[in-house]
Amino acid sequence: MSPRLFLEGLSTLEQVSIPAAQCRSDLDIPALNALALRSVVSLFEEKEKLFSRRITLTDDGIRREGISRKRTIIALLGLQRLVKSGEPAPVDLASIRAAVLGDTSWVSGLGDLGLLLWFTAECAPEGLEGLLNKWQLETALESYADGHRACSKGLAWFLAGLGHARLACSRTLPDLTDIAVDTYHLLLGNQSECAIFGHAGLPGFFDRPFSKRFGTFADQIYAIYALTTFARAFDIEEPLESALSCANALRALQGEMGQWWFLYDRHTCRVSIRYPVLSFQQDGIAPVGLLALEEATGQNFWDSICKGLSWVAGANELGCDLRNQEQGLIWDSVGPNGRLANYCEAALSFLNVSPEPRPENLRIRHEARPDHFGWLLYAFGKFGLPKASNSS
Repeated sequence: MSPRLFLEGLSTLEQVSIPAAQCRSDLDIPALNALALRSVVSLFEEKEKLFSRRITLTDDGIRREGISRKRTIIALLGLQRLVKSGEPAPVDLASIRAAVLGDTSWVSGLGDLGLLLWFTAECAPEGLEGLLNKWQLETALESYADGHRACSKGLAWFLAGLGHARLACSRTLPDLTDIAVDTYHLLLGNQSECAIFGHAGLPGFFDRPFSKRFGTFADQIYAIYALTTFARAFDIEEPLESALSCANALRALQGEMGQWWFLYDRHTCRVSIRYPVLSFQQDGIAPVGLLALEEATGQNFWDSICKGLSWVAGANELGCDLRNQEQGLIWDSVGPNGRLANYCEAALSFLNVSPEPRPENLRIRHEARPDHFGWLLYAFGKFGLPKASNSS
C-alpha cells in the first residue's frame, strides 16, 4: 500500500479506550498512535526512502526540509515497535533500513554510534557482527568529542546501544562488558547527590560552568532509559537505583499541568528554565524512559505520564490542543515569544524567584519532526491502533 492510501485508510479507524489502569487521561493512546503514524508517514520522502528532517507551517503553507538519516532511524524504531504489536507497516521498512545502513557517514559522535547500535540490534540484528567489526567500540569513549567530554546524552545513547546489542545477540557477539561498565561509570559521574544529571562531566573551558551544573530534560530521561537497559542487559540492579532516584526527582518537579520542564539545576535540584516545553518530551521520550523503568522495577509512573499527555491534548498554559487533526500533526512545543524571556528566567532562578508565565508571552511552535513520532510509537506502539470501523 502506498503512503497516501495508508493515510486515507487511517480515517476509517475508530477511537477506543484503553484500560483505566494503564492511563486515566482522556487522551486515547491507540488514537494517539494513529495520529503519530499519520504524521510520520506524511514526513516520508519516497524517492530517497528516508524521512524529512522537519516540516514547518509558514504563511505560505507547509515547508519541508531535507532528509535526515538520524531522525529516520528513530522513526523506524517506533514503526518497528508498532509492527511488533501486529499492525501492518505503512511503508516499506526493509528498503528504508537498507537506505539508512547503506550510508553511515552521519555518525559523528558517540551518541550517534550508540543510536546506530540500538537501531541495528532492534531492527536488523543480523548486521550487528559486521557493525562491531567496522567500529572500534573499545576506543569510542576517547575517539568522539561527546565521549571525551562525557556528555550525558551521548553516553546514554551509547550505553543503551550496548545494552540492546547484548540483549539481541549475547552469545554470538564479543564481550561488551568492559566498555559498557566504563560508559556507565562516566554517566554516573554526571549525576549529583540530588539525582539530577549535568549536561557534561568534562565540558570545554567556555561552557564548563553551564554544562557541569545544568542538565536538560533529555539528559535526564535518556540517562534513565540507558541505566535501565544496562541493568537489564547485564543483569545488575545497581543502575536501577540511580535511574529511580532521577525519575522520582523529575516527577517531584513536574509542572502542575504535567509539564516536563526544559533545564534543571543539579546543585539545587530545581528547575532552572521551564520553556520551551517540548511535545516530544511530553508524549515521546518521557514515556519511553519511565515505562522502561516501570517494567524493570514495578514502580508506577502512569499518573505522571498521563499528565504529560493531557498537556499535549490541550490541558496546557494556552488551552490549545497541539494535535492538529487537519494537518495530521502534533506541533513541536510551547515556548516564549523571544529568547530574552529565557535569559530572565534563568537569572531569576538564581534568586529563587519563579514568576508565572503569561499566556500572551507564549506561543506554539508550528513544526514537526519524524523523531518525535518515532519516540511516541516506541513508547506506545505496543498498544496498537484503534479498531477498524464496522460502519459502511
